[in-house]
Parts: sequence; structure tokens; C-alpha cells
Amino acid sequence: MLTTIKPRRRTVMLYLSVPVALFVFTVFVPLVTALVYSFFEWKGGPSKQFTGLANYHQLFRDGVFWQAFGHNIYLVVACIIGQIGIAFIMVMFVNSRMARLKGIHRTFGFFPSTISAVCIGLIWSMVYHYKFGLINWFLRIIGRPDLQQVWLNDSKHVMLYVTIPLIWQYIGYYMVIILSAIASINTDVLESAEIDGANGFQKSVYIVLPLIRNTMLVCITLCIAGNMKAFDNIYVMTSGGPGTSSMVMAMWGYKVSFQQSNMGYGSCISVAIFVLSLLVIGGSQWAIKRATRNMGD
Repeated sequence: MLTTIKPRRRTVMLYLSVPVALFVFTVFVPLVTALVYSFFEWKGGPSKQFTGLANYHQLFRDGVFWQAFGHNIYLVVACIIGQIGIAFIMVMFVNSRMARLKGIHRTFGFFPSTISAVCIGLIWSMVYHYKFGLINWFLRIIGRPDLQQVWLNDSKHVMLYVTIPLIWQYIGYYMVIILSAIASINTDVLESAEIDGANGFQKSVYIVLPLIRNTMLVCITLCIAGNMKAFDNIYVMTSGGPGTSSMVMAMWGYKVSFQQSNMGYGSCISVAIFVLSLLVIGGSQWAIKRATRNMGD
């Protein structure tokens, strides 16, 4: 008779200690270090001067930072609607009986999310280019050169222009997550709904969405966390410009820390990004759970 070989407790703890140590070293230690440095006036050299809460007082009066925070919230709202919303609609189309070549749709849908953010920024910078960009080329082709413009220099709409590449890049990423959740739904439930006369929209809203509610909550959490620390694409495309029209929190922290050599205040901004991200994620989860609970009642 075969017996189960049970590893010793010491062995299990040894294996578990490795990822815990990596997490502490790469996440917890830098966060604590940034918190400590945020109480100092530090230009990056060997000398630091303790200033207490002076950096935090400056943060509350920093108009650029709060403008950048508003831009991050704009990204969060736009990407929840654009990335997760479009991903859900595309998944429902791909899963419909009329869809053909479903594997190709899934592969090409996921492909943009495999490209690095820097490459995405470069690609879309070329799309928006005044002389060689696809948008202005298309406007010339259709005989509307009067609509041509330097797209990324439009301070009024630049946040929309830098959000579109972010939405395009991660639709496929959320498609994969939502597809895996829908695959776990019993097909008998959907077939019963069809027999009762439910159309595609009704099945999506009243059957599929409630059954994958927890997965959608995970997607929203990932979307918020990713867009609260957005940096790469926007840095390549606009560097926060024109002026501060597309500045985001991570980029402002980078510029303060490394371009202005104000490491103490930059650390304060990093701590603020962490705290605000937790507040936004926690608030959104609370609001979604309360809304779904009220809908259930």
C-alpha cells in the first residue's frame, strides 16, 4: 500500500521563505525607504536634512501633483469603460454561435498586450505624427487637409489621445480573463435562457455579468492599479506635455526626483501615489459591492 510522503514543516517553510524574502526586498523595503526619505530634504547626495512634514505640506499645495492625480482618475474611468467594457462586448461576440475562427480572434485580440509599453508609445506617436502619421495621411486622402493638426500638441484633448493607446493595448488582456470566467459558466444556464426567449443583450446583462461578478471586480482592481501608476506610454508620447496637460503622478514623481534632483520630495510623491491608489481601489470595491448588493435586493 502506497503512503503519502509528507514534507517536513521545516522544508515547507524554507521553500515559502524564498518568495516572501523576494517580496519584502523588492516591494516592502523600497516602500519603507521612500517613507523614511519623505521626511528629509535630500538632493541625492550623502547629506540629508530632516524637515518633518514639510514635504507633505508642500504636496498639499502642489497644483501640478493634483492636476496629475486628476489625469490618473481620468485614465482609470476611461480604461474601465474602454478596456473592460470593450473586452466584455468582444468576448460575448466571440462566444456567440455566429462567430467563426474564434481562436484567431482570441490570438489577435491578445497580441497588443504582449508589446512593451515603450513600443506602443512609439507606434502611436507615429500614428499621431503631423507629417507622416496615419491620421493626417487619411485626412489628406479623403480631401480634408483642413482637419490636420499636431495631435499631441492639443492641450485640451491630449489626455484622450494618450488614453486611446492604453485602451487598445489591454483589451485583449482582459478578454483572456473574462473568457476564462465565462468558460466556467454551465452551458445549461445559457441554453435555458435561450429557450425562454432571452436575446444576446439580455443574456449578457442579466445572466453572464452577475455570474462573473467577482472576476469583473478583479479586472476593475487590476485596471485601477495599472492606471494609477501609468508612466511608460505617456512618457514616450508626450513627456507630460504640452506643459502639464498630460502629466500623471508617476511622471511628476520621476521629474521631481531625477530631473529636479529633489529625492526627498520625490519620495513623498511616491508615498502619496501608494496611499491614493489604495484609497481609490478600496473606494471602488466598496461602491461596486454596495451597488451590486442593492441590485440584488
